[in-house]
Amino acid sequence: MRHRTRIAVGPVQFRIGSDWPQPIAALKTLYAGYPRDDARPADATVRLFAARPWRRWLRPSVHIGGDYIVPDALPLPLSMGLLAAEMGMNLQVALGWRRHMLLHASAVAKDGRAVILSGESGSGKSTLAALLGEKEGGGDWRLMGDEFILIDPKSGDALAFPRAVSLKNEAITEVEARVDAARFGPLLAGTPKGDIRHLIPRADAIAAMHEPARPALLLFPRFGGAPAIERIGEGEAFVRLTEASTNYVALGEAGFAAMTRLVRETPAFTIGYPDSASGMAIVEQLWTEAVR
Repeated sequence: MRHRTRIAVGPVQFRIGSDWPQPIAALKTLYAGYPRDDARPADATVRLFAARPWRRWLRPSVHIGGDYIVPDALPLPLSMGLLAAEMGMNLQVALGWRRHMLLHASAVAKDGRAVILSGESGSGKSTLAALLGEKEGGGDWRLMGDEFILIDPKSGDALAFPRAVSLKNEAITEVEARVDAARFGPLLAGTPKGDIRHLIPRADAIAAMHEPARPALLLFPRFGGAPAIERIGEGEAFVRLTEASTNYVALGEAGFAAMTRLVRETPAFTIGYPDSASGMAIVEQLWTEAVR
């Protein structure tokens, strides 16, 4: 395509092309601190294109394509081209990646051990991981990822996928108060998911994105209500995580073995919390107990 770039996030090398320069320029700014290897073959391709030539200029309408597509997906206006690019990157990984088991989850790591947070949109997992990754929780946490965490089927290790963190609505203001403005992308107001602003992970998290971590905790957060911690069994954790995995079925026996190992070796809890400070305190508490 006329405008293009490459981005490497964890083990995934993306090739992204666009009919317009604006989404590519926004990506280059957001991912300027990420490593580049233009000689390496791309693992995933994203295309941002106009369904009709005149849509490039008249009411520009961005369709998302690539190696894998969702035929019924609605286009986005060009003002949301960065969001379209990020959605395209996530789509290609969700539908096409087979080297590792994917979990739709956020994660942080410390001392070679990982805390994996899985939950539906609105559970607060991205905000908790982002704030812990800024060392707001009182320890040297490393952000491993916001959208996906990859589990190596052979070793059982968690691998990082630290793309820009997608903060939504009230979480934007909360994180903005703690982080340098230079590490934020533009505010995308009124998207189908509300207001969105991307946070660039810390430089040390990007530099360490090829360092695996052993899962130490599986947490299923729920934002709202009084602080609460409940241990859950292997069966419930297994079901929750298979629902959170986009390629568990496609991996077949390897996926079943990897998931079984993960829930057998890693204690799992549901946690409820009324605010981020309480949520981070719970994570720290459970971490201390898990690594004793």
